[in-house]
Amino acid sequence: MSDTRPAKSHPWARRLTLAGFTFFVIACAGAIQLNSMIVGIAATLPPTPDIATLPVSVAVTDRDGLLLRPFTTGDGRWRLPVDRTAVDPRFIAMLIAYEDRGFAEHDGIAWSSMLRAAGQFVGAGGRVVSGGSTLTMQVARLIEGEPTRNIWGKLRQMVHADRLEHDLSKDEIIDLYLTLAPYGGNIEGIRAATLAYFGKEPTRLTTAEAALLVALPQSPEARRPDRDPVAAQRSRDMVLDRLVAMGALLEEDAIAAKREPVPSARRDFPMLAAHMAEQAVRAQPTARSVTLTIDKRLQDALEHLAAGRARRIDPKVSVAIVAADIASGEVLASVGSAGLLDTESAGFVDMTNAIRSPGSTLKPLIYGLAFELGLAHPQSMIEDRPTAFGGYVPVNFDGFNRGTVTIHDALTESLNIPAVVVLDAVGPARLVSRLRRAHAEPRLPVDTAPSLAVGLGGVGITLRDLVSVYAAIGNGGMPIQLRDGTRPAPAAEIAPPVLDPIAAWYVSDILADVPPPLNGSPGRIAYKTGTSYGYRDGWAIGFDGKTVIGVWVGRPDGAPVPGLAGITGAAPILFEAFDRLGNRKAPLPRAPQGAVLASNSELPTPLRRFRHPDEDMVARVAAPEIAFPGDGVDVDLGLAAGDISPLMVKVRNGVPPFTFFANGAPFGRPEFARQSLWEPDGPGFVTLSVVDAEGRADTVTVFLN
Repeated sequence: MSDTRPAKSHPWARRLTLAGFTFFVIACAGAIQLNSMIVGIAATLPPTPDIATLPVSVAVTDRDGLLLRPFTTGDGRWRLPVDRTAVDPRFIAMLIAYEDRGFAEHDGIAWSSMLRAAGQFVGAGGRVVSGGSTLTMQVARLIEGEPTRNIWGKLRQMVHADRLEHDLSKDEIIDLYLTLAPYGGNIEGIRAATLAYFGKEPTRLTTAEAALLVALPQSPEARRPDRDPVAAQRSRDMVLDRLVAMGALLEEDAIAAKREPVPSARRDFPMLAAHMAEQAVRAQPTARSVTLTIDKRLQDALEHLAAGRARRIDPKVSVAIVAADIASGEVLASVGSAGLLDTESAGFVDMTNAIRSPGSTLKPLIYGLAFELGLAHPQSMIEDRPTAFGGYVPVNFDGFNRGTVTIHDALTESLNIPAVVVLDAVGPARLVSRLRRAHAEPRLPVDTAPSLAVGLGGVGITLRDLVSVYAAIGNGGMPIQLRDGTRPAPAAEIAPPVLDPIAAWYVSDILADVPPPLNGSPGRIAYKTGTSYGYRDGWAIGFDGKTVIGVWVGRPDGAPVPGLAGITGAAPILFEAFDRLGNRKAPLPRAPQGAVLASNSELPTPLRRFRHPDEDMVARVAAPEIAFPGDGVDVDLGLAAGDISPLMVKVRNGVPPFTFFANGAPFGRPEFARQSLWEPDGPGFVTLSVVDAEGRADTVTVFLN
């Protein structure tokens, strides 16, 4: 009879079956619990950041995208916007080779690395030896800003990495790493790191620089080159050795890279066009980057020029410079002070926008209006003699009068009296109106009408305004509105001219003949200087065929600077600024059709002499007076020794032409001159007389020997 009972299994088989079943049950329960944990972690993850909206330092750049000045983030970090296209590909290749060779294939987690890290974790008694983190996991850690030196933090990092791989492309993950990676202190991101440690953008890096930047984020504080250059070098060399062992770097390249010293200090971040950059950020508070019209090379050159020149003059003196393109109005350089951080000269004050007295810098526009109105020509004669306008009595800067001069010479010599006479003819209100046409904003005392004092600096105006006025003159009289990128460009509009083209050219042609300072060459530029009352402001504004540049020198607090004058303080800086334009230099424009190129004798009779529309008012001046020689003086002409030297007789006041007499006999009648030579027969007394066009006379008696 057969036994139908099932055969008994071996005890070990039963134990294995039971163990397997138990493991299965535990695994299922663990999986259920783990899945619940992962769901819980995922629910608490921060949203995946958009690289386009990630908080970064505002970067102010020049017209070509070159960095002028960055600003820290709200929490004081240097984290500049950057993406992989602006980073040296060699660095990215070294980073991936060293940190995550399987980056292109995995889904955020490299399981082989995780198993290795887990084994090291168990062998070390629960202490993390190596993280096994992928670049994606590192980005997850950087986003959360929390350490992951425990198993639960690592699990959260893995869950977050899976989310990032789902939401972002590999390139976007790299961009996040390049933006967020820590490099010591408040430096985050590759761009901030290369600027801080190497003083350059990350576009081109040496092998040594790239290796150091790969090493730093692993332990940014311990390896900071500005605090421990030895540790920084050791970590850099370790990266180089590992890359060689992996076949990602040639050994000879690594050897050469190890010879390169590591930086031992942080560099300052760029701070060019500092005042304008601040204005741009205030005007566009939500912008991540702002592009200005500034030319970085020119800006840097003019900032160094301003700082150097200011130091030579006085520690409390500042210098401001504005350069602009005449055709477009784009500001190419704007130097607000001799140094933003210079407290002695109040470097924080932007003197390009400070309201100051312009001195004589408005005279070109005064004469331009006379040319436009048909009252004068550059070769018209005008009187430089004491003249009173009610209670206003202008005098020349040096206190002397030249007599009869051409308007050309009156402007090149910056004579005050002829300028005020012409301004009285064209009208101060018209001058102020034309300034406004040039997009300048002259400031007059409240409830005060423009007066003749405006022509000699009795008005408030900024350097930027003056540059705008001279840009219009250089542009054939058409106004040009300066723009710099701090605000959206104004809408194009048809604006009335500041001057007609011929009048503008006449002014430019005269200004090209203004004698240059010692460091300048004549005829290169058309320019004008100015000095405000009390030696508080020195000005020089000029232009060539493409560029207009304005220079201001003085103390921001408005205190006098003894000896300060536009020709000695500002003009040398102006000519040096034009030297730094490089290939932007261009000759002044040629005469437009209709310009009259003639000497005084060739002009139509009405233009040979400037005549004030109210000629009677101008004629109401003091009677003529013999200014030299004085009455009752002895004049040594060497006559006692037998020499015969002529006597120069000079007259002031009165109305030309003048007739000169010696002992009752006329000896000269120059048409408009205020001086004449007389040759005496020998020593002795002589009576000298002069009679003006109004019949008024003056007489002196002198002794000649």
